[in-house]
Amino acid sequence: MTAILTQPRSFDKPAAAPVAPAPPKPAERPPRLASLDAYRGFIMLVMASGGFGFVKVWKQSFPDSRIWENLAYQFDHAPWVGCSFWDLIQPSFMFMVGVAMPYSYASRVGKGESDTRIYAHAVWRAFLLIALAVFLSSPLVVKTSFQAWGAAAGATARLIPVPAPTTNFVFVNVLAQIGLGYVFVFMLRGRGWKVQLAALAIILAGYTALFGLYPPRAPGFDYASVGVGEKVPIMTGWFAHWNMNTNAAADFDVWFLNLFPRPAAAPFVYNDGGYATLNFVPSMATMILGLMAGELLRGPKTNVQKFLWLVGAGLACLALGWLAGLVVCPIVKRIWTPSWALFSAGWTFAMLAAFFGVMDVAGWKRWAWPLTVVGMNSIAMYCMSQLLKGWVAGRLKMHLVPGWFEGTYGPIVEATAVLFVLWLVCVWLWRRGIFLRI
Repeated sequence: MTAILTQPRSFDKPAAAPVAPAPPKPAERPPRLASLDAYRGFIMLVMASGGFGFVKVWKQSFPDSRIWENLAYQFDHAPWVGCSFWDLIQPSFMFMVGVAMPYSYASRVGKGESDTRIYAHAVWRAFLLIALAVFLSSPLVVKTSFQAWGAAAGATARLIPVPAPTTNFVFVNVLAQIGLGYVFVFMLRGRGWKVQLAALAIILAGYTALFGLYPPRAPGFDYASVGVGEKVPIMTGWFAHWNMNTNAAADFDVWFLNLFPRPAAAPFVYNDGGYATLNFVPSMATMILGLMAGELLRGPKTNVQKFLWLVGAGLACLALGWLAGLVVCPIVKRIWTPSWALFSAGWTFAMLAAFFGVMDVAGWKRWAWPLTVVGMNSIAMYCMSQLLKGWVAGRLKMHLVPGWFEGTYGPIVEATAVLFVLWLVCVWLWRRGIFLRI
């Protein structure tokens, strides 16, 4: 007998129910770049220190000392042309924003967010940064002023009316500058280095042309009428297009800032430091270079290769910025000239390379914890430094030995003590897992 094997018919047993495909798992969230957190924390601590009181000590106690003069120069902004260590704080902010962009995007993709939602958040973040900058730039307290006259001081007094505080619509604060250019730079993420370099070149060339084609003031112009002090040089020839408060960006602000509500008796005439709203345009070049650095660090190269690329990029930017400062436009941080954008980016590349080399190449990370707790709460530290430093200093003087904050080195002791208190707040936030983000 021969057995005949047949396939079972469909009605011999019930068909299995179709199984729905499993939803795709969100991408794994990338680890934080520890060296970036440490770099950010270092810059935040320097910024919150207020220069450690070095300028005040030099002026009050050692005005004839070349050593103190040079130290004070490094912890204050250059009067106009030039670069000090203190001038590198804001470029570091801008640069690190670009470095963090690829990590922020990958983190949100890891949470399963769509591109639409990610871009909407970028727009919202930009708006919040600008709004926070305006808030921090606006006066919060009305000071009552008295005027005394007569034979004896205080014999008769009269209250001097002070206008109520109003919103101060200025956009030169670092947060506003980041917010104004953030979305455009974010759109360049993942576009490739050729597109990013092209955008960088267009921004720098276009901004140079804007200033170069705008007519400078005529000879004999009274620069003191626009707040130009004796320490600020008046440049001639081609570089006259970049003189303080008489350039294209300064005149733009005279029109633009007066469009916002202002006290009738106080129209905007000039910025005391020469800063301009349009600085955000060349600042985008700084952020683009940071974006390129961030994508390099998230790329497949080895850590040693990444370190060498950062060093090479830093040297190239320093050289290009220095050459541009000789023949194209002066190196001026206060109006973020294209030469400044390149020159300062060279230093930011170098600082990031130093932190990356020590922490990610050599593997020495534990030493950076005091910096990291601040770098992971940079917005909190920035707001505290803007709002609470005076209050903290007053309470320290009230409750501690007053003599500690007096004498030759009193300003240094005060600045260091205030900074230590703000750092302790960051430690407290870090231990409780509280991180203020936008």
